[in-house]
Amino acid sequence: MRKLLLFLTAALALVVTGVSQPASLATKSVKITASAFSPANVTINTGDTVTWTNADTKSHQVIANNGSFASTTLAANKKYSHVFNTAGTFNYHDALHPSLKGKIVVKGSPPAVTIGAAQPILTFGQATHVGGAVSSKQAGQTVTVWAQPYGQVSAVLVATLLTGANGAWDLPVQPTTLTSYQARWKSSVSATIQVAMRPAMRFSANRRVGFIRLSADRSLAGRKVYVQRLTRFGEWVKIRRIILGSGSKKRFFLHLKKGNYFLRVVISTNEAGAGYQEAFSNTVHIRKK
Repeated sequence: MRKLLLFLTAALALVVTGVSQPASLATKSVKITASAFSPANVTINTGDTVTWTNADTKSHQVIANNGSFASTTLAANKKYSHVFNTAGTFNYHDALHPSLKGKIVVKGSPPAVTIGAAQPILTFGQATHVGGAVSSKQAGQTVTVWAQPYGQVSAVLVATLLTGANGAWDLPVQPTTLTSYQARWKSSVSATIQVAMRPAMRFSANRRVGFIRLSADRSLAGRKVYVQRLTRFGEWVKIRRIILGSGSKKRFFLHLKKGNYFLRVVISTNEAGAGYQEAFSNTVHIRKK
């Protein structure tokens, strides 16, 4: 048990710093461009590393569809590496530009018990499912699920389940911060996955006044957020800094000139705090005559 808890703690810390596992046997490189991952499909062996480099001027974020790996937001020329210690097919996408998709095929023996998340990134207040299957494909097998929220020193048992048809198991979860999950079946231990979290943001505005409210598992009073405007070139630029007040909310004047505006509010990873990712509000359209 002690080894399991130490493994989970190390895996979570490495995800936050942007490197998922220690150095491995071989490294394959993938460039992130404005329109694609290049190459989009990569085949490697168990224990190899894939390194993504942002070759675009805009930010990108690499995330596995099942939550098995996730980068932070990558600015231009920034890199993210992940070591694939589990065989299988890993589909992934760009969390900031979802049309960009890729696939990593890892050769080797499949794990005895698998795990994945239906949604790898949640907004505070949302729920998802983690699930998988045992290699025997038998129903009635006992699977235990362990969770370690960010900041906790050890994982805790959150569910003991029986597999259903084809050895599948499923568990609804509602984490409130970045959380690692792992499954155990007999003497086998699954890979570790993470479900990331963003603060919930609600933004409303008219021609004169804006209002923003954030929700998280802690107060965000005193944190900075930025009002952004979408330019005619399709880029978001900051036009106003806002300091959140009590209740993690703020009403503020916009001081807009005549024109057509598409506005949103953003909070950075640093301002959102440990266990949270960068978050964007809904977009508001304002036409000021």
